[in-house]
Amino acid sequence: MIRISEFKIDALEKTDALPGLIERRLHLPPGGVKSFSIVRESIDARKKPSVYKVYTVDIETENDGRFLSHCRKAGIKAEEAPEERPFEIPEADMKGERPVVAGFGPCGIFAALTLARAGAKPIVLERGPSMEERVKAVEHFWESGQLDPKANCQFGEGGAGTFSDGKLTTGTRSEFRRFVLEEFVKAGADKEILYKQKPHIGTDVLRTVVVNLRKEIESCGGEVRFGTKLEDLILENGKLAGAVLEGGEVIKTEDLILALGHSARDTVRTLYGRGLDMERKQFSMGVRIEHPQELIDRAQYGTDAEKLGLGPADYKLNVRTADGRGVYTFCMCPGGVVVNASSHEGCVTCNGMSYFKRDSGKANSALLADVRKEDIPGDGPLEGIAFQEKFEKLAFALGGGDYSLPKERLGSFMTKGELKKCLPGFVYDSLTEAIPMLGKKLKGFDDPDALMYAIESRSSSPVRILRSEEGFAMQDERALEGLYPAGEGAGYAGGIMSAACDGVKTALKIIEKNKKRKEA
Repeated sequence: MIRISEFKIDALEKTDALPGLIERRLHLPPGGVKSFSIVRESIDARKKPSVYKVYTVDIETENDGRFLSHCRKAGIKAEEAPEERPFEIPEADMKGERPVVAGFGPCGIFAALTLARAGAKPIVLERGPSMEERVKAVEHFWESGQLDPKANCQFGEGGAGTFSDGKLTTGTRSEFRRFVLEEFVKAGADKEILYKQKPHIGTDVLRTVVVNLRKEIESCGGEVRFGTKLEDLILENGKLAGAVLEGGEVIKTEDLILALGHSARDTVRTLYGRGLDMERKQFSMGVRIEHPQELIDRAQYGTDAEKLGLGPADYKLNVRTADGRGVYTFCMCPGGVVVNASSHEGCVTCNGMSYFKRDSGKANSALLADVRKEDIPGDGPLEGIAFQEKFEKLAFALGGGDYSLPKERLGSFMTKGELKKCLPGFVYDSLTEAIPMLGKKLKGFDDPDALMYAIESRSSSPVRILRSEEGFAMQDERALEGLYPAGEGAGYAGGIMSAACDGVKTALKIIEKNKKRKEA
């Protein structure tokens, strides 16, 4: 098997034309390429209006040595394809109580899937409802403005990512990344996520995928309890002994993964009260900015995306202000919509969402400024949560007190600054300084007619629950055996992929701990 890298074809060419194009480039007769599989696909639009698709492809040939020789002569980058070993989940030997996973977002889903496949029969606690009930609650909120604090864009089956783009772009180099992608595909995601440079599932497809993953967990002996909130912990002699549920039920367990998500503020406060060591961390705040998708397509491709046979264009921008503060775009949704992602009474926050087809005709992205640790008043680790809440309450008031999102045209934002009333002053100043610079990087980004929504405040958790090398939570600087903070809410991830990978990693720590206990 030979791997060809950086092989460019015209954007209008179809993917299934690759074998013939490779053969012609190498002056080989038809049939020289027996089969192929795409490893990676990206877009190169640096010399627009010429736009290319760039591939890394694994190819099966009759004679690899001869094929490599042809590649060298043609100046094509090629090598023997590396052998890839599939990830195998070790068998769990759980002689004690069943492990518990608190939270059923990406981290909790993949932690539970890993434990279930290992034979550990995990119990999953999700404070929100199942997918069908959750979708109904969210759509009712969008139509009526009546918020259900227990069922919304943050709480329920699938976590916050369910009402987003299903974006899988990540900077993580986790060894579990391929496993996560393959499980998404098995559960119904398009196989293109295995090779696209910027893969996405789409919120509509993701909802089905999440339900299928839950069914797989259940088929392997796992149990998922919806409408079930972790209320407290039972700790004995520096170890976890059980979980207390809302209503008083106790589950005896020696292993509990805290896959809480970034919006479970009440649970984080409870854990801090139980003495868990935490620290404040840097996060970001800002707005959502929305443009016509056609404007973004022309800026990135030099023409309409449809003429090139490509999907709507995206972007990722960043600059630094005069004082060194970072301003950047995040979670960009091509062909998407801005959504009201509020989850707490009297607080407003927004997010972006795209369906699989990305055909809304609009593009939106978070436009954020760094919130440094020293920007947050007070000394405690939870002050960042209070900081978020303060401005989400101001956004609620600015929107009229009925959960409407405050919004303003960019031209007005740069002068009048109505949205400044619900943004930290340094965030507003940083955004207005950065927008002209971003407009130079992406033509039209600073269009005065662009629409801005507030407040984008949940891009990541403002707190980190400290954990030991074994993955245990820390209490008074000592490892609290059996309690595992994980994922985005604990401060160890920043998106679907990194959270899912951290869930797998944490589940494996439980399996390894029990293996060592048995050997001892």
